[in-house]
Amino acid sequence: MSETLNLSAETRDRAGKGASRALRREGRIPAVIYGGNQEPISIHVEEKELRRQLGTGHFFNSIVELSVAGATVRTLPKDVAFHPVSDRPLHADFLRVSANAKVEVAVPVIFINEEKSPGLKKGGVLNIVRHELELICDADKIPDDIAVDVAGTDIGDSIHISSVTLPAGSASAITDRDFTIATIVAPSALKSSEDGAEAAAS
Repeated sequence: MSETLNLSAETRDRAGKGASRALRREGRIPAVIYGGNQEPISIHVEEKELRRQLGTGHFFNSIVELSVAGATVRTLPKDVAFHPVSDRPLHADFLRVSANAKVEVAVPVIFINEEKSPGLKKGGVLNIVRHELELICDADKIPDDIAVDVAGTDIGDSIHISSVTLPAGSASAITDRDFTIATIVAPSALKSSEDGAEAAAS
């Protein structure tokens, strides 16, 4: 399960672009906490710590406990806006969540047992269609990642969501189709030699 992250925040009284720019000059990033049938709270957080947590790779599928005015607010990061040139974070959105809430998160996919795939042993290539899965999870059981087993797969095989075992408390957010996560494809050199052989035979 993803670890809970902690982030200190302070409320901000002034909104608008000028106030936000002033905060950023001081190394703070404006943000908002919303949802949970409560009024939104305008806050700001330390840029350095936000960058560090973004760098964990699990920021968007972790519960973040925000310390605001002596209270702790359980949230799920929903969006961070970045500067188009410098990639500096400009603004962050946090959604309030209760302990028993269901949340929708994008969870990274990792592939295991590649050495047990006949298709990959033959020189096939793992073509990743989805690097993340949209899941509905219990807020306190968000997985770090989803392991997809490619053992036994051959060239031409596809791995669909139906063949993936999701952790308890998690379900796919996409329910209307059995979507593809990855395929095992022939390397281009192998394809071109096969095409050449077919042309010679015809």
